[in-house]
Amino acid sequence: MKHLLKLSDLSTEEIFGILNLADQLKYERKNNIRHHHLEGKKLGMIFQKSSTRTRVSFEVGMYELGGYALFLSDRDLQIGRGEPIKDTVRVLSRYLDGIMIRTFAQQDVEDLAAYGSIPIINGLTDYCHPCQVLADLMTIREYKGSLKGLKLCFVGDGNNMANSLIVGGLKTGMEVSIACPDHYRPDADILARGFATGRLTVTSDIKAAAKDADVLYTDVWASMGQEAEKAEREKVFRGYCIDADLMSVAKPDAMVLHCLPAHRGEEITDEVFEAHANDIFDEAENRLHAQKAVLVKLLK
Repeated sequence: MKHLLKLSDLSTEEIFGILNLADQLKYERKNNIRHHHLEGKKLGMIFQKSSTRTRVSFEVGMYELGGYALFLSDRDLQIGRGEPIKDTVRVLSRYLDGIMIRTFAQQDVEDLAAYGSIPIINGLTDYCHPCQVLADLMTIREYKGSLKGLKLCFVGDGNNMANSLIVGGLKTGMEVSIACPDHYRPDADILARGFATGRLTVTSDIKAAAKDADVLYTDVWASMGQEAEKAEREKVFRGYCIDADLMSVAKPDAMVLHCLPAHRGEEITDEVFEAHANDIFDEAENRLHAQKAVLVKLLK
């Protein structure tokens, strides 16, 4: 494991290795055990998309591991004025021990890895969100004891979250169902690989997708960069909502996850959100622990 660019690059063993280390680091943090594995290490954090959880969790994570995180918006870097990614990363590789980037194009992340000489972490692209899904898998395992054989149902846009949940869920032995409108399906290549496993279903029938699910998951209907589509998406996705009626077809002990921020009353009702707030905020906390495990694996 040289980088974290997308979950499909990792083996099942590498994913579970990250999850196991995340569990250990979480235990140590809860028990005030110092774990300065990255003493003196420096992480550059490039943000072309804003964030609450990604920025705070990576900054706090590096601090708790004994390292230093440097926040870099595209306004602070020459890439915001047209410098090629391949030039920027060859400079930053001389200063830093690793880079986390949160951006639009997956190709930017791939180019950082291709031209740089330090580990690259994908903090989010329009294609995938591996850090979030590692935290999701960690949370599901905490609540359910294991992952293999569980049914994970995602409701909403076939976006970066759906792409990564398909890959992460299938690699760890889960059954994955996606409920989305026909013209908003996940990435075609990811679907093809998923269908080949026999454990992926995609349908526009939300109740069929959610039937007997152990985990229900949703995300906003319009992500960053899709603001101009908001009105149209509200029409298309109306009904793709986790509400009490949908919960009734899932398993009685089903958990609910959301990568946040949530638009209550759209993709999830306030009632369901509050009933499963512990699930959702444990999931948010686990961004810190899962990402610390990734940092240790890559930078130590």
